[in-house]
Amino acid sequence: MTVLTRITAVAATTVMTATVAFADGHVDRTGWPDSFTVGTGSQGGTYFGYGSGWAGIVSDVLGVNGGAEVTGGPMQNMALVHTGDLAFGMTTMGPAAESIGGGNPIAPGLQMDNACAMFPMYQTPFSVTALASSGIKSIADIPAGAAIGFGPAGSTSDTYFPRMMEELGVDFDRRNGGWSDLGGQLQDGLLDVIAFAAGVPVPAVSQLEVQTDINIIEFTEEEQAKIIAAFPVAAFDIAATAYTTLEAPARSVSMWNFAIANCDLPETFIYEVVDAVMSDNERMVTAHRAAQSSLPEFWDRNTVMAWHPGAARWFTENAGAEISADMIHGDM
Repeated sequence: MTVLTRITAVAATTVMTATVAFADGHVDRTGWPDSFTVGTGSQGGTYFGYGSGWAGIVSDVLGVNGGAEVTGGPMQNMALVHTGDLAFGMTTMGPAAESIGGGNPIAPGLQMDNACAMFPMYQTPFSVTALASSGIKSIADIPAGAAIGFGPAGSTSDTYFPRMMEELGVDFDRRNGGWSDLGGQLQDGLLDVIAFAAGVPVPAVSQLEVQTDINIIEFTEEEQAKIIAAFPVAAFDIAATAYTTLEAPARSVSMWNFAIANCDLPETFIYEVVDAVMSDNERMVTAHRAAQSSLPEFWDRNTVMAWHPGAARWFTENAGAEISADMIHGDM
């Protein structure tokens, strides 16, 4: 698991000089932090690229210094945002549900319910990549004892993909690491397969297909149905345009990702953060193509986390969201 240098907790963050809300539209910045950090994932993964993008947009629009931090991914982000070590993070529905229920391996038994939903990001497809020279063209082709890279320890991929492979009867040797490192290991012949759970296009895969011939392996209809029945995922097709290797959509499954915020951050701050991201999708897509799904109408894809009050207000006022009181932090 990635070791993250502890940063100043949100509660101890130096705040900007408080201002007053005026009728002419000035925003009340009482309690706003003077900087923020977004917990992402490993370099070479979609989380880092996407998180760096929206951190930059928010920083530019709001005039608050912000940036992205490499972390171990969704599970660690839930822990860091819950404790206030990070203001923001990114997670998927599965790890979020497990963390809220006390099942996060970083702190077993701790109910991480102080990490609030902020806005929908994109769906994470689960996909398998192998070198074309390996001859692996399907899940059934993966040899017994194959070395499979599942991403950073505690990531969505590492949490769910090994279980999925076991469900499909694959015998494997489990490996962990950052996506860029695993891509290099695959290219060097140290891994047989990489099992990716990341928004497409995954930078590590895009880099691989420029450097060598690869196979992006789709699930059969039967394999897809079996996984959907066993895990909190939905059917998904990876578009043929995502990678030059693909000639047709690749059958997969996916899990939704959401941006999260420490629940104690000021409502006005979170409202403006959400507004900066959700009000200009074109700019977000320029930052990362996965943001094509970062649209207000997907607010209802959050089914497990309490909403931050500032985010709930934005989606209610601007997206016609009907969020029940028991799904808003502080009203529960």
